[in-house]
Amino acid sequence: MTNWQPEAVIFDMDGLLVDSETVWHIAETALIESWGHTYTDEVRANIIGMRIDEFMVFLRDYYKLEWTVEQLTQQLVDDMLALIPQKVRPQPGAAELIDYILERGWPLAIASSSPRSIIDAIVEAQGWGDIFTVRCSAEHEAKGKPAPDVYLSAARVLGVPPAKCLALEDSPNGARAAVAAGMVCYAVPDQSHSIPAAFDSITPHVFDSLHAVLDSLR
Repeated sequence: MTNWQPEAVIFDMDGLLVDSETVWHIAETALIESWGHTYTDEVRANIIGMRIDEFMVFLRDYYKLEWTVEQLTQQLVDDMLALIPQKVRPQPGAAELIDYILERGWPLAIASSSPRSIIDAIVEAQGWGDIFTVRCSAEHEAKGKPAPDVYLSAARVLGVPPAKCLALEDSPNGARAAVAAGMVCYAVPDQSHSIPAAFDSITPHVFDSLHAVLDSLR
């Protein structure tokens, strides 16, 4: 794998490209606390990397919330859209890695569990609108991560075989999706919710930062 180079790079977004998992945590906590419950790290560990409607089923059932999944999802999305311009920032090394990929002429894409409205809001807030023209949301797939659907869609849009794509992920669920799609997966654990050991049985390529990923590609 030392000399392997991708023909395309597909980024997860939340926690990988941008430091947004902490922002999701704020919005999720506010939602759960509005119902009089306590949102613990142990509960949240069950949903990291999942599609919003799928993890909302878990939260609704766990906390026995009275709203529908659709109502809860819309409230969370609305809260996130309000927070994104104020609180979401790029992860360290993101800008440099993107610049390197563009210099190499490798096509790139986003394959995210987030709804398309969240993807668009984050991309535009970071000034990446002309860079990430391929944005795939798992909301349009039969199944969200850890199923491979959104990664396969991104590869298809890019016109690059999955085996020649590099997927970058921060969560075990996301890494499972990329590997299931047949891609090489580089994991950069988001320390707000994961640790390197969580990827031991998923991918051997675990890095402590996007700077380290860039060094490896160079």
